[in-house]
Amino acid sequence: MIKAENLLTIKEASVWATDFLGKSVTPSNIAYLLNYGRVNKIGENGSTFVAKQDLIDYYKNYQREVNWKKQLGDNLNWALSFEQYTESQTTKHVHRLHPYKGKFSANRQIQSLPASQLKLWNR
Repeated sequence: MIKAENLLTIKEASVWATDFLGKSVTPSNIAYLLNYGRVNKIGENGSTFVAKQDLIDYYKNYQREVNWKKQLGDNLNWALSFEQYTESQTTKHVHRLHPYKGKFSANRQIQSLPASQLKLWNR
């Protein structure tokens, strides 16, 4: 059984994780971890809590920088890893694209070809 002092609200968990990691962790980051099952949700009657030990386990396993530096050596320039940016900031240019068709489908591009090039395409 988990003791009450080891349970944190989402807001408390974000403050704790910010102190633990040394970088900003928002309540929405903690909510993401809960919604996608990365850490266990504990709660009843609409209140949601997170076990402090679950957060410790998750963030210790999640420290990619330490793991990569162990594998590749200390001369790894982590500033080039884009670790400080969120996924939405690094993928803005690909939103609204079809996963395999891109911005314009191949059929639409083929239909716009002149007849002379279309004959070459069909060979």
